[in-house]
Formats: sequence, structure tokens, C-alpha cells
Amino acid sequence: MLQPSGSPITTPFVPSSTEAPPILEFSGVGHVFQTRRGPFEVLRDINLSVRQGEFLCVIGHSGCGKSTLLNMVSGFLRPSSGSVSLDGVPIERPGPDRMVVFQNYSLLPWKTVWENVALAVKAARPELPASARHQVVEHHLEMVHLLDSRDQRPGQLSGGMRQRVAIARALAVQPAVLVLDEPFGALDAITKEELQEELLAIWTEQKPTVLMITHDIDEALFLADLVVMMTNGPAAGIGEILQIPFERPRRYETIQNDPRYGRLRNQAMDFLFRRFAHDDQ
Repeated sequence: MLQPSGSPITTPFVPSSTEAPPILEFSGVGHVFQTRRGPFEVLRDINLSVRQGEFLCVIGHSGCGKSTLLNMVSGFLRPSSGSVSLDGVPIERPGPDRMVVFQNYSLLPWKTVWENVALAVKAARPELPASARHQVVEHHLEMVHLLDSRDQRPGQLSGGMRQRVAIARALAVQPAVLVLDEPFGALDAITKEELQEELLAIWTEQKPTVLMITHDIDEALFLADLVVMMTNGPAAGIGEILQIPFERPRRYETIQNDPRYGRLRNQAMDFLFRRFAHDDQ
């Protein structure tokens, strides 16, 4: 789905690729929730292909179906129409090949940092001997700079440290797809930027396919290969897809000084706040 580096590119609604087959596919996906007021159509005709190792950010106003898309990939929800498939197999339930990092951390408060990560590794990779599990846990805690805090419990940690544990836990399982549901939304700006760079460092090592929700345009432009911008609900769809041309590894100060960054940001702002401005009236 990526084109050679250059000026900002807007793809058609269904990006295609000759470089590699897709690993994650949305084919004619729609979803209708049954409410007391009757059917409510959240999504309509979503078609999207994602290659192995791509980092995809989904951005849009509240009510555009972002969380619904992520719940389908996670296996918590099945589409009303169409299909979401991983490696050609329809996703029907949660599984260790898709790990989720939530905004609220979702750690077990009675277990230590080490135990939270080790429990996930043991459940998802039972074939590993104890010594190998130990090495996996230690490696991932070291990558998020929490090895010295391994005996602490979540209640003893800051919000940023708890999110580091959640990221380490998810990636220690080595999933095919990492699902991120606004993982940095509750953090201060400095901690947020630090965690974004740490996430990219770990992602570069393992290269899982990433599907991330964010409301932050700058975050999306820094992290993603592709930024999917959703139209407003009900019956939301894919409005535009920005292909991000910046080479990796990335640093904020480098890409923000690139003139393409401003053009991409203006394009996203125009889409979200002029063409598809959210009507709260």
C-alpha cells in the first residue's frame, strides 16, 4: 500500500499492493447495532487491506466506528455484513495472535510487573520452557525500561509506567497483530512522546502489524505508515487514506522540520475539521 517517498498521497478507498499479500483484510464490512430505538448502522462497506508489518492509525470523530473496527480485529465483535480476516481466515473470536493495549492499562493489580507479563507469555506460548519465558519477560521489560520495577505492583506505578507494562505484556506474546486503543490518551505530553518512541523501537524489532486508534493527528503522522481517516457516523466509511513517506527510524524533531509534515497535517486537518467537521448541534 505504500508508494515511494515523496509528497503526500491520498489513496483510493481500497488500497492495493503488489509488494506483498495482505495479512489483515476488511471486505465489505458493515455493522448494525440493535438499540431500543431500532437498528443503528455504525459502519458501511469498509474495504481495506493491510500488509504484514504495516503500522496503521485510524482517526476520526467520535461515533465514526473506530472502536467497532478494533473490536472486530480483536475478535470481540463480528461484523453484521462482510468479513474481517487474518491470513485469509475470518476472525471469529479473540486469540493470542491479536493482542490489545487499552487506554486504561488492564493490568492485574494483585500481581507484580513481572507476573503480569509472565502470565501472558505462559498463556499464549505454553510450549516455551521456563528459562525461555524468563528471558522473554526480562527482554521486554528491559526494552520499556522497567526491569528495575519488576517486583512492584501496578498501584505503585505511574500511569506511564503502567502503560509500559501493558505494551511489554502485549509484545512479549509476539502477536501477528497489535491492537492499540488510544493507549497514550491519558498521559501527559512528555510521557506520551517518550512512550511513542519506545513503542516504535519495540515494533521495529518485532514488526507486528499494528492497528491503532488515535484522536491525535501528530501522533498518527509520527507513528504510522498509513493514516485511515473515517467519515462521520452513522454509516461511517473510509474517507481518505494518507500514506506517510517518512523513513524509519523516526524522531519527532526530524519529521516536524520536514515540509511534507506540514502538508500532511494540513490535509488531515482539512478532512477532519472542514470537510467532515463534527456537528455537535
